[in-house]
Amino acid sequence: MSDATPCTGFFRADPAVEDSISCLDQFQSSGLVQFVSGNFLEALYNIPAALFSPGLWLDWSNKEAIMRFVYYGGSVEFFFAIATIILAITIIGMFRNDFLWGVVRVCEGFANGTGRLFAWAGLLMVLQQIIIVFMQRIFTRPDISFGFGIPLQFDISWFAEELKLYNALVVCLCVTYTFVQGGHVRVDLVYAAVGHRAKRVIDMFGSLFFMVPAAVMIWMYGWYFLWRHLIVPNPSASDTLELLLRKSRALRWNVETIGFSPNGFTAYFLFKILLVTFAALVFIHGIAFFYRSYLEWKEGPESEGKYLDRDTLGDGEEAYEGTH
Repeated sequence: MSDATPCTGFFRADPAVEDSISCLDQFQSSGLVQFVSGNFLEALYNIPAALFSPGLWLDWSNKEAIMRFVYYGGSVEFFFAIATIILAITIIGMFRNDFLWGVVRVCEGFANGTGRLFAWAGLLMVLQQIIIVFMQRIFTRPDISFGFGIPLQFDISWFAEELKLYNALVVCLCVTYTFVQGGHVRVDLVYAAVGHRAKRVIDMFGSLFFMVPAAVMIWMYGWYFLWRHLIVPNPSASDTLELLLRKSRALRWNVETIGFSPNGFTAYFLFKILLVTFAALVFIHGIAFFYRSYLEWKEGPESEGKYLDRDTLGDGEEAYEGTH
C-alpha cells in the first residue's frame, strides 16, 4: 500500500484541514488500481456515515450542510458510493436471480408509475392552451387568474411560456416509462437479425457503455448548472470541499426568477431540476435494463419479457402502429 493521504471522506474529523490531498491529486500521484480500490474501500465508510449522520448534509438551516450537499452531489465519493451499492446488488443477484428480478420489477414499476403520472401533463398543456386562446381572442384579457382567496394571477404571456414546463415534464419524467413500454424509435440494422442471447449481449453492452455514461455526464454538468442558479457564491465542479465550506459563510439563496420576456415565465430553475432528475432516472433504468438483459440471457428465451408491465389497448391493438 502507498503512503499517500486517503481521499476526502464524507465526514472527516476536521474538514477545514488545508493540507489534505483530494481524490484527483491522489489519482495523479498513484496508479489507477489504487485510486479505484481506495475509493471503493472508502465508500464502505461513506455510505453508513451519510445514512447515520443526515444532519451534516440535509439540515439546510446550516449553511455548511448545504455546501456539503452541493459538493458530494457531484463528487468522486458519491460516484463510488453509488457504484459500491450497485456492485453489491450485482454480486447478490448473480447468486439469487429472484432478488435481481425483484430489483428489476421495482425499478420498472417506478419508471411506469412516474411516467403514467406525469403523462397527464400533456393534457394539462392542451387545456391551458385552450384557456389562453379563449382569454386572448374572445375575452381579450391581458391576464389569467386561477384559485380562490389569493389567486394565482399572471400575464397571459407567463402562462404561454409556462407551457414549456409541461413539455419538459413529459420529456424528462416519462423517458424511462417510454423505454419500458418500448416506445422509443429504434433502427435495427443488426439487432433484429441476431438470436436471443446475442440480443441480450447487445442490450447489456448498450446499457453499460451508452445509457449509464451518458446519464453520468448529464448529471455532472446539470448538477452544478442547477446550483449556480440557486445559491451564491456560485459553486464550481473544481471547488474542493474546504473551499465550499469557506464559501458557506457568505452563502445565501438566489433562486433564478428572470424570464425571457418582461412578463414571461419566471421559474426556469425548474427546468434545471428536471435535467438532473432526467439524468437520475436514465441512470437507474440503465442499471435495471442491464439486470433484465443479464437475467434474460442467463435464463434463456422463455424469460423474455418476464414481469414486464406494458400498457395495452386490448384486443385489436396491433392495428395501431407503435402501441404495445
